[in-house]
Amino acid sequence: MLEIKKYGAIDIGSNAIRLLVSNVIVAKGKEPQFKKSALVRVPIRLGADAFVGGIISEQNTTRMIDAMEAFKLLMKVHNVERYKACATSAMREAQNGIEIADKILKQTGVKIDIIGGKEEAAIISSTDLNQLIQGNNSYLYVDVGGGSTEFTIFSDGKIVNSKSFKMGTVRLLNNKKSVNKEIFSNVEKWIKKNTHGLKNLSLIGSGGNINKLFKMSGRQEGKPISFIYLNAQYQFLKQMSYQDRISELSLNPDRADVIIPATKIYISAMKWSGATKIYVPKIGLSDGIIKSLYYNKL
Repeated sequence: MLEIKKYGAIDIGSNAIRLLVSNVIVAKGKEPQFKKSALVRVPIRLGADAFVGGIISEQNTTRMIDAMEAFKLLMKVHNVERYKACATSAMREAQNGIEIADKILKQTGVKIDIIGGKEEAAIISSTDLNQLIQGNNSYLYVDVGGGSTEFTIFSDGKIVNSKSFKMGTVRLLNNKKSVNKEIFSNVEKWIKKNTHGLKNLSLIGSGGNINKLFKMSGRQEGKPISFIYLNAQYQFLKQMSYQDRISELSLNPDRADVIIPATKIYISAMKWSGATKIYVPKIGLSDGIIKSLYYNKL
């Protein structure tokens, strides 16, 4: 007996808003399979509003309402039976975040949950991380978003510590240099203190930027990227102009700027933790939402 369910996840991030539609394939006596059916990404950069002016603009509010209407129709066409919408740091920090979520609910019927950094990390780590975290090895899991970065340390298959820092790519682009210097310094102290004495430590990276860097590396799925490669790529990207990153590397305009601070976060985390390689499983908040919906964790 085979059962196929369709679930949807809406991830309202600081750099973009995504809709993921997944098939959940359930066969008797087997683990459920989660297969991506559709992914739509809209570059509504809420973080540029929230982290600079403290509120989400009227223009972006209208764009969000349009996006939710479009997502609702897409889910209807896909016969999605259950979905959930989660918003992260931009909506969390915007003074009018709750007000906008209420407005969207009234106008579109889409209920948005504004979640905290800890909850975000927990949803993401409910994905396929278990398959990566083996035996007595240690891992530093780094999820880089537009507004914040979540760090989780795994050792002997268990979570040792986790922390969310206001160190997202959109935020770093809009901050003063002195503010960024302080944030990096705080993260360095935390990583060094919490990874001290952990042997065979590797990084696990998630987020749109590391997925793109992995794709550009041409590595086989499941194979890690080395620190040497990532560092060389960082120097290469930094030397190119924003326009060249779009025209020569075919990066999306809303990816071509944030990829620089994102790469800097990953290589800094590798340096401070002593990791020489980073694994890039294709996981993110939307994958976590789908799994949590299926297992009734949300």
